[in-house]
Amino acid sequence: MFADFLKGLLATDPAPLPDVDARLALGALLVRLARADGDYQDVEVQRIDRILSKRYGLSDAETTALRSDCETLETEAPDTVRFTRAIKDSVAYEDRRAVISAMWEIVLADGERDAEENSLMRMVAPMLGVTDQDSNAARIAVTASE
Repeated sequence: MFADFLKGLLATDPAPLPDVDARLALGALLVRLARADGDYQDVEVQRIDRILSKRYGLSDAETTALRSDCETLETEAPDTVRFTRAIKDSVAYEDRRAVISAMWEIVLADGERDAEENSLMRMVAPMLGVTDQDSNAARIAVTASE
C-alpha cells in the first residue's frame, strides 16, 4: 500500500514531502514510539488522535483513518534510522521540532517514561536533526502542560 511512498521517501535525494505524505510519515513515527515498549495503550492511541486532529484540523473520522494508515505505514517502514533520516531530508526543521514535541506527549501519555521510549527519543531527535536543546525544551513544555 505504501511502497511508492516509501520508495520516494528513501530515495537518494528525496523531494520535500507533500502535506499528505508528511502527515503519514510523522504520524508513523508517533505510532512507532507508542509501540516501542511493546504495550500500545489506548491512552497512547487517544493522544496520537488528539495530536493528529489538532495539528491537521481533522474530524474524528479523518483522524481515525489517518492514524490507521500511520499504523500500517509504521509496520511497513524500514528501520527507524533510515526512516527518520529520510524524514529529516524532506521535512522542514520547524515541523520536525513539532514532531519531537508530539513524541514527548506520547512518551508521557501513560505517566511512565519507559526505557525503550527514552532510548528511541535519544536516537530519533538527532536523526531528525533536532538539537538536544530543542528536544529538552519540548519535553519540559509538554511536562508543564500535563
